[in-house]
Parts: sequence; C-alpha cells; structure tokens
Amino acid sequence: MEATQTRIKAKKIRVLMAKLGLDGHDRGVKVVARALRDAGMEVIYTGLHNTPEQVVRAALQEDVDIIGVSILSGAHMSLFPRLIELLSEQQMDDVIVLGGGIIPEEDKPKLRKLGVRGLFGPGTSTQEIIAEIRREVDQQPE
Repeated sequence: MEATQTRIKAKKIRVLMAKLGLDGHDRGVKVVARALRDAGMEVIYTGLHNTPEQVVRAALQEDVDIIGVSILSGAHMSLFPRLIELLSEQQMDDVIVLGGGIIPEEDKPKLRKLGVRGLFGPGTSTQEIIAEIRREVDQQPE
C-alpha cells in the first residue's frame, strides 16, 4: 500500500475521458471526470462524438496513462476493437483502456480479451472507478 501511495504522489495520473461514436449523453462521463479531478488526477475530456482515431491522437498528444471510454449507444463491439488496434499501431500498448456505460454481460469477456482492462456499468460508484484506476496504474511496469 505504501509503494502505491508513493507512486501515485510522485506522478499525477493522466486520464483521457472520451465519448466514442454518436452517443449524445455525457452527464455520466462528466460526473466521473469531476470525481477523478477531485481525487488528484489530471483529466482531459474530449467531448462528444469522437472517433477512435481522434481519441488515440489526443491520447498521444496528452501522454496519458488511461483512456476512459463511455459508450451508451451499443457500438462497443466495433469501437473498442478499433481503439485497441490504433493504440497498438502507435506502440501505445502501455495505455490502460477502461470502459463504462451500457455493456451487456456477455460482451464483457470479449472486450477484456481484446485488452479493455476494466468495465463499469450503471450504478458503479466513482470511488470504485478511482480505486480501479489507481490499481491499474500501480500494476504498470515503470
């Protein structure tokens, strides 16, 4: 636990929050972004209607540790694979991808196998999300 706290204090965690696709509901992602900021993380919010290409470009420019994607539109099985593919093409495999929104239980194992490290559904507390981000960053090799 002490090593985790030391690492977290040594470097601010940089999180890119994105809405992929045509989904227009952004209240949840804004609530999470605010909670992450309040927890001491640096948060970049890309706004609505992003493509995977735009998100990867922003993640590269901002040198983020985490990409948090909110999807409520049902397009998660096409958008997440494209995002992971583009990250790999840019040698950004060290960037942790997390997802939130309406994702059916039967799709979660497929997304995890692709490389989405955490998935959060409706009702997940912001404290759970913060704890998961800190865990994931702490497990990353230096």
